[in-house]
Amino acid sequence: MGGGFRVLHLVRPFLSILPEVQSADRRVPFREKVIYTVISLFIFLVCSQLPLYGIHSTTGADPFYWMRVILASNRGTVMELGITPIVTSGLVMQLLAGSKIIEVDNSVREDRALLNGAQKLLGILIAVGEAVAYVVSGMYGSVGQLGVGNAILIIVQLCFAGLIVICLDELLQKGYGLGSGISLFIATNICESIIWKAFSPTTINSGRGAEFEGAVIALFHLLITRTDKVRALREAFYRQNLPNVTNLLATVLVFLIVIYFQGFRVVLPVRSKNARGQQGSYPIKLFYTSNMPIILQSALVSNLYFISQLLYRRYSGNFLVNLLGKWKESEYSGGQYIPVGGLAYYMTAPASLADMAANPFHALFYVVFMLSACALFSKTWIEVSGSSAKDVAKQLKEQQMVMPGHRESNLQKELNRYIPTAAAFGGVCIGALTVLADFMGAIGSGTGILLAVTIIYQYFETFEKEKASELGFFGI
Repeated sequence: MGGGFRVLHLVRPFLSILPEVQSADRRVPFREKVIYTVISLFIFLVCSQLPLYGIHSTTGADPFYWMRVILASNRGTVMELGITPIVTSGLVMQLLAGSKIIEVDNSVREDRALLNGAQKLLGILIAVGEAVAYVVSGMYGSVGQLGVGNAILIIVQLCFAGLIVICLDELLQKGYGLGSGISLFIATNICESIIWKAFSPTTINSGRGAEFEGAVIALFHLLITRTDKVRALREAFYRQNLPNVTNLLATVLVFLIVIYFQGFRVVLPVRSKNARGQQGSYPIKLFYTSNMPIILQSALVSNLYFISQLLYRRYSGNFLVNLLGKWKESEYSGGQYIPVGGLAYYMTAPASLADMAANPFHALFYVVFMLSACALFSKTWIEVSGSSAKDVAKQLKEQQMVMPGHRESNLQKELNRYIPTAAAFGGVCIGALTVLADFMGAIGSGTGILLAVTIIYQYFETFEKEKASELGFFGI
């Protein structure tokens, strides 16, 4: 244990210089929390549209294209890194603490402060490392073209934006806002993408004349301009390589299915040992680990895509590199590379139902991979995040809570009947919903929709809780 604490103590000298948001010393009214949340979101959206000063070019392939959905980043803007530094540092510290490599006693205030400081420091270091890697790898033009001054300026802008995201997330988490900044930024980014693809007024020439990118606008445009209305409807519903009405309807359907599944839970009754008559309940949801399985699975696949692309560009003749993934430039996505072979190809959703029929093994591999990866990540996450049956039993014992009709020693055994099953089955369900969304061609990808819906639902629950506590607080 002492060794673990010595590792955490290395962070102590940095605590005084790390930016910190003080915890709320009063009960922040609900209306004030909404205002703080809206301001934080506004700052994030401004940064997402603010172009980086000093960049030479952002044309050509984007090796991080596959990661942008879950990392709330926007290419060529100050928010290029998105939430990558804070998510990566959070996952690393959670894994280190969960696997007992770093011993943390959450009941000790100093330990909590040191862990938060370590996470923040690691986030800043990751932001610096990624900013340098972006510039040196030529994402904005070669360093020779940019000049040393511009290169340093770009790194400073990216690091400063990373620091802003860390502070905004901390502001919302420390009682001033609703929920977490990370969830807010991910959901906003995904919803923005869906709305844009539904109502985008941008025109694209795809060989059939100028067409609107937005599915809804394209529907009305085709119905007005085409004399054959049936053909116009068919084209609006099934047009290739641009968002269509079928994609939009699939997105709405998946939204509704996920909201329906959110209500599935097992409620275990608990009561206080000390206060007679004080009853409570411990709900175990079907989505016990929420959206963590899909975030971890997406991070794994995105990193594999990134590494595979880099290796393929340099060593495309190598057998092992080809086994990892073969890539070619897509004619429809403006210089983006798509996987056409190797492991990267099989881990990608089939492009259409026709593609599924032509390559049934690809479709089968993708389904099996998604379901097993989500179930495995879900089971692993309950162990490292402190939400396993053992951890929950310990928390209930500390709160002097017992289950009616069960001995205190049997509490963990009873929880073990539900929690691992809920985690694994919930992970499989999340994987299945993602596959369904991908196969139906839902806008924003299955992963994106799952993340957006689960986060919005969490916000809805938080909103209801806050409203209820506010009413109770004022005695209404």
